[in-house]
Amino acid sequence: MADTTTSVTPGYFKVAGREFPKINWLKNRNLRTTYFMLFFVMLTSATNGYDGSMVNGLLTLEQFTGYMGDPSGSIKGLFSGILFLGSLAALPVTPYIADGLGRRWGIVIGSTIMLGAVALQSASINYQMFIAARFFLGFGVAIAHGAAPLLITEVCHPQHRAVFTTIYNTTWNIGSIIAAWLTYGTNNIDNQWAWRIPSIAQALPSILQIIFVWFVPESPRWYISKGQPEKALQVIAHVHAEGNHEDELVQLEFEEVKETIQIEKEAEQTGWLELFKTKGNRHRLLILVSAGLFSQWSGNGLVSYYISGVLDTIGIRDSDTKLKINGGLNIWNMVVSTTMCFFVEKIGRRPLFLISTGGMCLTFVIWTILSERFAATQVKANGSAVVAMIFLYYTFYNLAWSGLLVSYTVEILPYSMRAKGMCYVFVMVDIALFFNTYVNPIALGDIAWKYYIVYCVWLAFELGFIYLFYIETKNTPLEEIAKYFDGNAALVGGHAATEKGAVIHQEIEDKRANSVAEEHIETK
Repeated sequence: MADTTTSVTPGYFKVAGREFPKINWLKNRNLRTTYFMLFFVMLTSATNGYDGSMVNGLLTLEQFTGYMGDPSGSIKGLFSGILFLGSLAALPVTPYIADGLGRRWGIVIGSTIMLGAVALQSASINYQMFIAARFFLGFGVAIAHGAAPLLITEVCHPQHRAVFTTIYNTTWNIGSIIAAWLTYGTNNIDNQWAWRIPSIAQALPSILQIIFVWFVPESPRWYISKGQPEKALQVIAHVHAEGNHEDELVQLEFEEVKETIQIEKEAEQTGWLELFKTKGNRHRLLILVSAGLFSQWSGNGLVSYYISGVLDTIGIRDSDTKLKINGGLNIWNMVVSTTMCFFVEKIGRRPLFLISTGGMCLTFVIWTILSERFAATQVKANGSAVVAMIFLYYTFYNLAWSGLLVSYTVEILPYSMRAKGMCYVFVMVDIALFFNTYVNPIALGDIAWKYYIVYCVWLAFELGFIYLFYIETKNTPLEEIAKYFDGNAALVGGHAATEKGAVIHQEIEDKRANSVAEEHIETK
């Protein structure tokens, strides 16, 4: 597939066909403050990471499994899986909150629900109560997760959008690290607090988000969609040009965003089924659905939620050793995934996806062979080599999937379909995670290493699919990415307007002029 992106002079970025010198955000007070506050918005993903690692850790604690009545494999699956059913239940209302009340309110509402769920989870007296709490936790996560990446991508300076939006999903690893090492520490507590303390600590990200999200400006695109262009201009100028409303970049951005959203409204492309109606939208839908599925159903779910069972198959059964491996892996994941965020504009999305998925496929095949050899020979070196392959597998996974899952899918969607379109991604994520968390412990228990063969075949399929359908979007402003999917039919306004965009914009202006003329006549 040919490279679709436009070239940009080194040291510059492009908006509406014009190049602007890159800026250092650390030297701009408003940008610096906004990006610092956006870190708290990113904690939504960290909450997800904390949860997965916490459950992973709790299942290695005898204090937890004993208190819960030594649950079977299917009940263990529900401990994690019910979270994703809760998320699925929330998805139909998520875009209406983000689009109707605003991105910030979506984060606050989701975080508030999570706080209530954490309180119920921490006070659980049996596994039924614990599972019920986790359903509501998933409900809240979905609402916050449906708003947070939208706010980040719509507020960031065009030069930094790709990096910051990619960082969003990698904060999953921060939460995962904290939970992994916290459960390792509480393992030394010989009572119920060994698992209740990690559960209570899960409330902290939500508390921080509720407090700090109000220091982040609301999305200027949301303001325009609600008929408040003055507020939108104020936000763009404040964040991107230190308050200078007359800055050339600010004016270009504002006109492009304003006209594009007006054109999308005029075309009435806002429903759930819009992604099925045109060739370009169907291409988007293929990417959204596949990315959600591939990100979670590539073998990573085996380790993310059931590392204990994976390590059992290679003879590592000591809980202390398991917790150390889990904690070390999460630190490694954070280092790799965060580093790669700064290369998405240099290397490009498509090459990263291909290298990442190809590497995962190769390492998973080796992982499977080594697991079979250990099962056949019980040679400890084969088991140790499997641990090395797990680290190498995640190195490849983190090249792309940790960060680009959200940043790539959110950027290919026009504003009018962005909140609803991301729901398609999260539906597939939740379906894949529910399947993984419910089926994986059963499959690992019944057929052990043979279950890995399924993922070897699937990863080869993923690689082919990505090669055929994933396109490059680097060095392209948010609104203008539509051109790669829709060509001249893309609904883009401003100085980068397409033929169709210009026609619709002129129709809007003609209607406005006629309306003004009629009012003038009536006044006379």
